Amino acid sequence: MRLRCMCLVIHAPGDLRLDEQDAGEIGPGQVLVKVAMGGICGSDLHYFRHGGFGTVRIQEPMVLGHEVAGTVAAVAPDVTSVKVGDRVAVNPSRPCGACRYCLEGLPNHCLDMRFYGSAMRMPHIQGAFRDTLLCNASQCVAVADGIPLSLAALAEPFSVGLHAVSRAGSLLGKRVLVSGCGPIGALAAAAAKVHGAAEVVAVDVVDEPLAVARALGASATINVATDPGWVQRHAADKGTFDVMIECSGNERALRDGLETMRPRGVVVQLGLGGDVSLPQNLVVAKELSICGSFRFHAEFALAVKLINEGRVDLAPVVTCSFPMREAQAAFELAGDRRRAMKVLIDFAAAA
Repeated sequence: MRLRCMCLVIHAPGDLRLDEQDAGEIGPGQVLVKVAMGGICGSDLHYFRHGGFGTVRIQEPMVLGHEVAGTVAAVAPDVTSVKVGDRVAVNPSRPCGACRYCLEGLPNHCLDMRFYGSAMRMPHIQGAFRDTLLCNASQCVAVADGIPLSLAALAEPFSVGLHAVSRAGSLLGKRVLVSGCGPIGALAAAAAKVHGAAEVVAVDVVDEPLAVARALGASATINVATDPGWVQRHAADKGTFDVMIECSGNERALRDGLETMRPRGVVVQLGLGGDVSLPQNLVVAKELSICGSFRFHAEFALAVKLINEGRVDLAPVVTCSFPMREAQAAFELAGDRRRAMKVLIDFAAAA
């Protein structure tokens, strides 16, 4: 018998509905997960507010969400990696494993990627904001006993921060600037700290997210809106920071950060904001390296491991949770930077 599930479906900007859909039928290598918690991401907010981002727009109703954790309810006969009752974080990234980039060890650049809750292809890839999720067993990473599933749901955004840190090379003993302290920026600060950075300085234009960055291990924080002299101070003697992880996507933030970089520093561009201009003379004179960071792959398992072992405490990122039936209010709160960092949907509470 095919199962039914309740899903959070975006139909148009602002038109978020709780719809019933076919949950599917378990096939080889698959498991059925009863979703407990799901985190609202910036991309979910873009779909909710604007119907998409950049040139990407929803063309058909789409289930949102890709940051989820839950409990395995059923498994296919050939599955041995997880069992019924296991608590798991679900990796939303499903590379094909056969294209040139997958075979080159770059699955985050898969040519046939299927990533939950994405309108980048048509038909859209339906998301994971549903009370029952059919997925591949290979997407599931076990969550340790005693770890709240609300924290396990942060494995995906934490993976993004971990991948950004990996793009910078070794951070041992380095001074790191994190620019932009939304959820990804705050988690990038935590990732930098766990990777051995000697100092992590987080900057933003709002005080509230800076407090979360401090709670996650930032050595110091700067509100650049109220401290206009910060660039001059940190640009003295050709710069202060060895690494910048730029998470805002804002041109001014990037240019200010470049001023504070030491010669031969590494700039990792993680935030998206469209086309920006670069001060070429500065980049050349300081011999700066600039690279991008896109999604993640192996970092997902590492993120769960670090959470399981208590080596990071990501609880300060979580603002609150809403039952599935109150998703509209959850999305509205999630868009307020002064009141919320990471807002979760509690799918179990909807049962």
